[in-house]
Amino acid sequence: MIDSIINWLNMFDDFLYYPVLIIVLAAAGVYFSLRSRFAQIRLCSDAVRILSEHPAGLGGVSPIDALMVSTASIVGTGNIIGVSTAICLGGPGAVFWMWVMAILGGASSLIESTLAQIFKQKDPETERSYGGPAYYIEAVIHSKPLAVMFSVFLIATYGFGFNALASYNLQSTFAVYDFYNPKVTPLIIGAVIALLVGWCLLGGAMRIVNIAGFLVPLMITMYIATSLMIILMHINKLPEVLRMIFSDAFNFRAIGSGIAGSCLVYGIKRGLYSNEAGVGAAPNAAAYANTQHPVKQGIIQMLSVYIDTILICTATAFLCLISGVPSSPQSAGAQYVQASMMAVFGEFGPVFITAIMVLFAFTTLLGNLFYVDNALVYLNGKRMPSKKFMMVFRVVCALVILAGAALPMSMVWAVADITMAGMTLLNIPVLMIGGGIVFRAIKDYEKQRRAGVDPVFRASEIGLDPERLSYWQ
Repeated sequence: MIDSIINWLNMFDDFLYYPVLIIVLAAAGVYFSLRSRFAQIRLCSDAVRILSEHPAGLGGVSPIDALMVSTASIVGTGNIIGVSTAICLGGPGAVFWMWVMAILGGASSLIESTLAQIFKQKDPETERSYGGPAYYIEAVIHSKPLAVMFSVFLIATYGFGFNALASYNLQSTFAVYDFYNPKVTPLIIGAVIALLVGWCLLGGAMRIVNIAGFLVPLMITMYIATSLMIILMHINKLPEVLRMIFSDAFNFRAIGSGIAGSCLVYGIKRGLYSNEAGVGAAPNAAAYANTQHPVKQGIIQMLSVYIDTILICTATAFLCLISGVPSSPQSAGAQYVQASMMAVFGEFGPVFITAIMVLFAFTTLLGNLFYVDNALVYLNGKRMPSKKFMMVFRVVCALVILAGAALPMSMVWAVADITMAGMTLLNIPVLMIGGGIVFRAIKDYEKQRRAGVDPVFRASEIGLDPERLSYWQ
């Protein structure tokens, strides 16, 4: 019975990503890039400058804190396990297609996060802002049912699918140790991480923001520094690694003979899962940022795509390919990465990957549940549900984390892929419709920058009626 369900889920998953999502995401990325004149590249220097800015009002979440929350969610176990799986099952060319998805995805991330900023709401009690795709879906296409549907998909994806996946990926890194018992160890690890996440959730959104702001830069720096050390130790192999990536990426005969299992599809699938651009996740964090112009936060949020894919996924890929350890379908997942680290650092290698996976999984779970809280607020009439409901819901989420550690890998991947695909297929069309508002906002932002002033947003300047907006005038 379980095997039949897994086979059905995998078939549906394959159909969603090839051809449906490949066409949708590629078309959206190209369209947003052309219409914005590749703002995701032109405005990178502005993003770095804006990171040092403080909230534009008292009690606000800073732009960099909002970035850290979204980065906490997307920089996770998929940056290690997902890249390994893509290489083992699709080939080294998958890395190139991840890069392509990152560049195109930067434009999608800029559009969705800016739109979330424009249509964000203001909490009359705390003066803090909040919002996300559900709010701009309702504002742009005036469809509350679709906004509700998106919120349900988000809860299914980030409250259940991705949390189960993060838990599974984390426990799988312990399989190389002698003490690992496949019947007991996954449940123990799942229970420990569930308790830690539960403690953080009891502190509310600001505790999540504060913990993410501390842990995310730390773990990224550790992982990038170690990967860079390995690359420098084997710098003579780097040209061969690049040759492998590009030759496999453009081996169209191999791709054409089995495109569903090719490096193209695996690169896009794992690239989308990793950076989540266009999915509608990051806008939930972007809307919390207090800034003077919506485009500022849109520019900052696109950095998370580059941090995730160009930096961290590339670090994992180079680490694996430069080690000389052969990849195979049987070694897909943590096994390939740990074997690569062991080839370079000996017994310390797997221990380091385990430690990084613990940090990655923990911050991913926190970022995911931050998004879930936002969706629950929307479904509850834009008010936080009762404390009793939130307590029960968080217990359920903790149980999902516990259960995810023991579920079959293929089933967990398929469920996470399918629910995220549902979010994407609802989000992208709304971005296409509402993109014109963002393009005008980008022109307004750049006009003020050329005039030498710090951009300040006024809705009427881009043809929006301030009465339509809750936050901006």
